[in-house]
Parts: sequence; structure tokens; C-alpha cells
Amino acid sequence: MKMQQGISACALAASLVASSPAFAVDFSLGYLGQQIVPTGTLYGGTNVGGLSGLDYVAASGRYVAISDDRSGINAARYYDLSLDLALFQRSATPGMAGVIFNAVTTIQKPGGGAFAINTVDPEGIRYNPATQSVYWSNEGQRTGAGFQVPTVREMTVGGAHLRDFNVPARYNPSGTNAGLSAGDRGIYNNLAFETMALSSDGKTLYTATENALSQDSLPATVANGSSARILSFDVATGLSKAEYQYNVAAVVLAPNPAQLFATNGLTDMVAIGDRQFIAIERSFAIGAVTPGTPVTGNTIRLFHVDARNATDVSGMESIVGQTVQAVTKTQLLDLSDLKNDDGSALALDNIEGITFGPAVNGQATLILVSDNNFSGTQFTQFVALTVNPVPEPETWALMLAGLALTGAMARRRVARRK
Repeated sequence: MKMQQGISACALAASLVASSPAFAVDFSLGYLGQQIVPTGTLYGGTNVGGLSGLDYVAASGRYVAISDDRSGINAARYYDLSLDLALFQRSATPGMAGVIFNAVTTIQKPGGGAFAINTVDPEGIRYNPATQSVYWSNEGQRTGAGFQVPTVREMTVGGAHLRDFNVPARYNPSGTNAGLSAGDRGIYNNLAFETMALSSDGKTLYTATENALSQDSLPATVANGSSARILSFDVATGLSKAEYQYNVAAVVLAPNPAQLFATNGLTDMVAIGDRQFIAIERSFAIGAVTPGTPVTGNTIRLFHVDARNATDVSGMESIVGQTVQAVTKTQLLDLSDLKNDDGSALALDNIEGITFGPAVNGQATLILVSDNNFSGTQFTQFVALTVNPVPEPETWALMLAGLALTGAMARRRVARRK
């Protein structure tokens, strides 16, 4: 497979919808292959796992991936890694050839030094080529062990804290531990800032709650969805801007037995244009079984999300009783439908991260990563998808040529800064 390493992911994302009419989706997604890193793999004195966010750095042709280790196994950290998509396989036992970890960086708390155990929960990550810095989200906490506010931060590539973005106080947990009582406010536990997205022009940063705020709606169950919020920030000032309601669907498959744990949530997004995204919804239920597929309990779906006509709810402490137009969602792919070359269904783990990758044979790619929860029954999975255009092939070829030039210019700007 021939790969074009120099294409800017942001430019590629913008091109997917640049000439599209409102609400049109002019591309589809196909299965290129996967690779799997076994749980227990070690690198740089750390246990590789918990990979909850992924971003492609066009200038280097490598990736950054953040671990959601709460400094419990090793210090909170992110990895620099390489993925050779030519070695990815449509196989149930692909191995991990071409997955190379190049460096690991400790994420530092404000004031310096590693985070203490259970004081942080890293989830989303994006690299900004303009500033050569890294944005990351911290989910926060709402448990009997204590409440922690969710945060969005910027750090150097060396892990040093630069600044906090201004997260509105409505996201801060208050009230009961469960968040289900009258008067409770803020995030639900383990259902907060999973995502990180950077607009194609680099001016707007986005995060989103995995499920609703306590004052907005209940968490997702088999019986009901949840009203999450997408939150935007001005990159220049760090101030919060518009917020949009995102309706997370109900849990796809019921747990078995029925009283066991089940959830569905918005786990990451990548920007593809003006207030448009490709988003992951990851549904999980213990014991859930789909006939003819491996038993993992996970249902992973990708959606085109359009917030251009959505109501800005940033002035609403609660959306209950309000007239609100949520973002529109169009399903692009249910990964349960993907097959390996031998006809077997693709076994899916806990997919939580998404990024555009390099072009392969003239086609754009999307790369997904799973969080293995450091569990011996799970695995760190990289899934590569092709972005298949609806436009005429000649138009697509011209667009890719322009994107390659954009990527080359970005590399020259980086070289001049060194």
C-alpha cells in the first residue's frame, strides 16, 4: 500500500465537506485492516494500555496517544508511536507488526511534577501544528472518594503544563455521588470529557461529555439515550464559546443477565469542517451477544455530526424544558458489519479514539484505537478505515494533490522553527 505521509489531517478533514451542501455526507467508510497490541506490553518502563485518544501528526508521520491511567499503574502519560498501515490486516489474529512506540512522556500537573494517584483521568488528545503544543482533556470524577472538576488543558510536547481552558462551572459536579437526585449538577462519574477535537482552521477547540450533565438528563440505558453537550473554546483566549446538545443513543444491546452494567457514550470526535465532526458512539453491555459475532459486548458506530443549525445552549444552565435544536447525526458505519478476509466478524474492543491518518493509495484514512482498561480479557486495538469519496475520481485526485502540498508547506514551517 502506497502511503502519502505529508497530508495535513486538518486540511484533509476540511476538504471532506468543503464543497458539500448542508447536511450532505459525500463519503463512506471501508475496512482497511487492524493490528492488536496485547495487554501487558511494556514500553519505556510503562504498561502500554488505556489508550483513549489518538492524533496524527502530519509533519512527522507519527501519532500521539494518551493513556487514561490515573497515575495508578504508571504516571499519567502520552505516547509517541508509529503505525505502518501497509502491515495492517483484515484478520482475526493480525499481530502488532508496524505498531512501534517511539517515546513516552509524563503529563505534568500545574506547577510541575507528575500527577499523584487518582488525581487525574486523561482521555482526549490533539496536537496543534501551529503552536507545536498538545491539548488534552481530563474527565474529572464524581465518587464517594471525592469530586474532581473536568478540565481541558494545553501542555508542551515535553508534558509541561501551559494553561487551562475556561470550563464553565455548570460542568463541575455537586450534590450526591450518583448525580441522580434533585438539585444535583455537573458531570456524571466516568461520563464526562472523553473527547478532544480541533477545528480545521485551528481556531476552535472542542470537547464533549460522554453523557449528559446531571441537570440535563439521565445517563444512557437500554431504555433511553442521554443529552450530552459539545463544548467549544476559543484557542487564542482559552474562553468557552458555544455549546450544543448531542443526543447519545440508548444502549444498543441489552446486558445478560439484564441487571448487569451497560452504557453508551460519545467517546471521541474529529473535526471535518465548520462545526462538523465524525464521532464515535461506543455501546457496551456485559454479556451482550450478537448472533454471528465475537462476544465482546461492544457495539461501535461512527456518525457524521453537524452542529451548524444546532441551538447554542451555552446560556442554559439546564436544557430541561427548553426549546433546543440538537446537532444532527447521520450514521456512517456500524463496525459490527465489518468482516475479515476469511469472512469472520471483526471483534471490537473498547474503541475510544479517532484521528485522520495518511492517505493510502490515494484514499484518506481514519484510525481508531481502543482502551483496553489494562484488562487481560481486553486488547489495545488499532483499526484503519478508508474514506471513500462520492465525488468524481478526478476531483478527488486534485484535492489530494492540494492536500499533499499543504502538508509539505506545514513541514517546511516546522523545519524553520527548529
